Amino acid sequence: LMLRSMFTAISSLNLHQEYLDVVASNLANANTVGYKASRVLFQDQFAQLLSPGSAPTTARGGVNPTQVGLGVQMGYITPNFTQGMMQNTGRNLDLAIQGDGFFIYNNGTERLYSREGSLSFDSSGYLVNTASGLRIQGWMADTSGAIDTNLPVGDISVATDHTIARATQSAVIDGNLNSDTAVGGTISTTMGVYDSLGDLHTVTVNFTRTSATDWSWQIDPADGAGGGTMTFGADGQMTGMTTATAINIPVTGGASNINMTLDLNDLTMLSTETSAAISSQDGLPPGTVSDIYVTPGDGSIYLIYTNGMRETVGQLAMARFSNPEGLIRSGSSSYEQGLNSGEPEIGVANTGGRGAIASSYLEASNVDMAQEFTNMILAQRGFQASSRVITTSDEILQELVNLKR
Repeated sequence: LMLRSMFTAISSLNLHQEYLDVVASNLANANTVGYKASRVLFQDQFAQLLSPGSAPTTARGGVNPTQVGLGVQMGYITPNFTQGMMQNTGRNLDLAIQGDGFFIYNNGTERLYSREGSLSFDSSGYLVNTASGLRIQGWMADTSGAIDTNLPVGDISVATDHTIARATQSAVIDGNLNSDTAVGGTISTTMGVYDSLGDLHTVTVNFTRTSATDWSWQIDPADGAGGGTMTFGADGQMTGMTTATAINIPVTGGASNINMTLDLNDLTMLSTETSAAISSQDGLPPGTVSDIYVTPGDGSIYLIYTNGMRETVGQLAMARFSNPEGLIRSGSSSYEQGLNSGEPEIGVANTGGRGAIASSYLEASNVDMAQEFTNMILAQRGFQASSRVITTSDEILQELVNLKR
């Protein structure tokens, strides 16, 4: 009997030591980004059956079984995947997940899953985890900027030394054509448009009054081709464009010719000085990459250029597990797929039960320090009580040995 109690107490000592180890790990990671605190569940050890008891009869009642417990065993140690607090960092490539799911990383041989999303670009242009250097997984955009999320995920590589321009495709001229202009009179205005290489070209547009209500417009032949006619009502407002042709501006130096449309619908013909001028055009001069932007929600990745252009380059992938507590910790705040975690459900963030991506935020550890210090006290007292059982058992054994003096 004495030996049984000692071994029971020893099992308790071992378990409470493991309990304290878990508490220590949780407290050590109280400030670790994306860390999920572990919790411990104890179970009683099997019990020795001293008497099976008996069933009741017509004359006597039943007797309950007699059992002696033989200690305690570990039930499980599992991470708690409750949401951690979102911490604003002001850095666009710091990402957090609001809801369920994991970022996907590749260490060269296997996929790892993590809630930690502090990203940066390495010298090769790959988007990687800042701390570990693991390459985050997602989809790359094609040359047209389209992303096919049905393809397998892969590394995201972005060239940040691009220079890009955009040719003018449309322009708007508004203002007034002086109604005092004589029939046959011409008014000219100039507009600046860009070719596919970002060079600026000055194009003259000639407006000629052909009747009391009609005007024709034409690109100056020295600059290109294109033209049409306009009709104004008695109130000086345009009533329609009767004919129009596409504008073609020939250029040299390797750029494509400028093919564009001209919106003149806001022109007026009033008895005041001429003010017709270009008000907008959609071409842009050459620009270099000034920033990288990850959209909140779905994790699309854009390059922002100094000329205001935005280019889609990729999209982050996210994984979701039916049982995330079945994942295996692999260090660096990451996890491996476990036998009981289920297969990863990979897709776009904010779809299919996966959480939304929060840009410029990191998810703090979900360790509850007050709870952990309480658990520390419980582990200490449980260890202390078990040690007292061993001491008491030893004293009783000593008395047994001393029966014969």
